[in-house]
Amino acid sequence: MRLYIAIVSALSRLLAVVAMFALLAAVLVVSDMVFERYVLGRSTAWQTEFTAYAIVAATFLGAPWTLIERGHVNVDLLQISVRPRLRVVLETSAGLASLLFVALLAYAGWLHFHEALSSGWTSDTVTATPLWIPLLPMPVGTGVLALQYIAELMRLFSETPSERATRHAPFTDTTKAARP
Repeated sequence: MRLYIAIVSALSRLLAVVAMFALLAAVLVVSDMVFERYVLGRSTAWQTEFTAYAIVAATFLGAPWTLIERGHVNVDLLQISVRPRLRVVLETSAGLASLLFVALLAYAGWLHFHEALSSGWTSDTVTATPLWIPLLPMPVGTGVLALQYIAELMRLFSETPSERATRHAPFTDTTKAARP
């Protein structure tokens, strides 16, 4: 169980690095676009398309790492106010529902990617980008996100009650920063 969690978490972190480089590339391309358009007076046909694809790719590929870091939007007022056993039930229910949604999204993303690849779809722009390239991050990111949800559920059941209590202590990050 720990090996699975370690491998999936390492894969999620690797995808986060890829997402970081995609965002960095988007920033550099936007900077180039501004320079070329306003300083050199050149056309910027490919930059807008690349930037959009890079940001979407970073979003999907960075999602598993966001789950590890608990960086997603989470309304947990009910969870932190109930007893530990009920908290585990609520977290398990939310994790399973999220896993089902993400697995269906990964499957639909894979079907869409496969259709674009096998049909030779291209974008309707001057660059005619093969659409399988910008569609690939969706099934990859959501597929690894599904694996990460499984790892998080496994972690939930392998934690001791004291580890669970520490992880869910309300306002721990904000109160530590506010105190000298």
